[in-house]
Amino acid sequence: MVVIGEHRHTQVTVDLQAIKNNIQQEMQRKDALTELWAVVKANGYGHGIIQVAQAAKQAGATGFCVAILDEALALRAAGLTEPILVLGITEPEYAALIAEKRISVAVGSQEWLNQASAVLAANNVKIPLRVHLALDAGMGRIGFQQPADLAATVAQLRQANTLFDFEGIFTHFATADQSDDTYFMHQLAVWKKLIAVIGELPRYVHVSNSATSLWHQACNGNVVRFGVALYGLNPSGTALSAPYKLQPALSLTAQLTFVKRLAKGQSVSYGATYTAAQDEWIGTVPIGYADGYERRLQGFHVLVNGQFCEIVGRVCMDQLMVRLPHEVPVGTKVTLVGTDGDRTISLQDVADYCGTIHYEIACGLAPRVPRVYLD
Repeated sequence: MVVIGEHRHTQVTVDLQAIKNNIQQEMQRKDALTELWAVVKANGYGHGIIQVAQAAKQAGATGFCVAILDEALALRAAGLTEPILVLGITEPEYAALIAEKRISVAVGSQEWLNQASAVLAANNVKIPLRVHLALDAGMGRIGFQQPADLAATVAQLRQANTLFDFEGIFTHFATADQSDDTYFMHQLAVWKKLIAVIGELPRYVHVSNSATSLWHQACNGNVVRFGVALYGLNPSGTALSAPYKLQPALSLTAQLTFVKRLAKGQSVSYGATYTAAQDEWIGTVPIGYADGYERRLQGFHVLVNGQFCEIVGRVCMDQLMVRLPHEVPVGTKVTLVGTDGDRTISLQDVADYCGTIHYEIACGLAPRVPRVYLD
């Protein structure tokens, strides 16, 4: 595959050892009978789906969670044989392919099962389709809400056990990363009410994302879906402290491609929104909003030689400009996320400036920014 961007000195560096360390810390906390499945959807939260999955497996992860079928197929194509759960709803027309690849899918309605049954029968599929029933305990996204509907679907699954393997049941908490646990406790009560109608529980029972496992460990079930904390990012941002030190795995760096003296009164970038108040040095950095470095980061800062340097003028599609403390050689390293000297810019810092969450910043880093892996 052609890598677009490999001839530009802009890159994401992913520390796979940090990922392994985060997993191993969680492995030490959880119950010995509870499995850890690495959530590697959205290209491993921007870190790289295959490389992260392989590192997670080495660290002790026994399964994977993704958002869409193609992500699961990519893991299978890479030779990963562990359980893979697609957390989103997959079109039932692909039921035969899903069964063949031994992929597990989330199911949120009896109608889905009926449609999938027809597809499996039409294709004479011999391998039961692995099903995890999704319960909507208050997330409002996918899943069963009524006990009667759930009970009827469970009965259908157990009756059609040559077509389906009722492998798991799960829910997702909306506020596990918040200090106020009122809504969390409401969801927990709904979850318990729903699973009470099932009788014998399936092999996998899971409710814990990173936040739930970090701050509500007693609810873990027998699988932890370890997501954003895998990458060393706190699910709550700055609201709650994690029970152990998370090690961020991602850094974003570039090099100065152009350095010039800007005279007092001259302006920078589109709209001339920045005008020099005095003579100053300006450096150009080869990254922009097409790379996932947000346009709204004008006024934020990068690190050059361990010093904070303000982003001046609007961030362009492919480049941005920074004010330097003095003349700096072309080719000097620029740190946009990471540590230089005794100063650090975190994904959380970038997200705070943008008024969003670090998940969005990491996932938004474009494919044309090459990923380099350290282990």
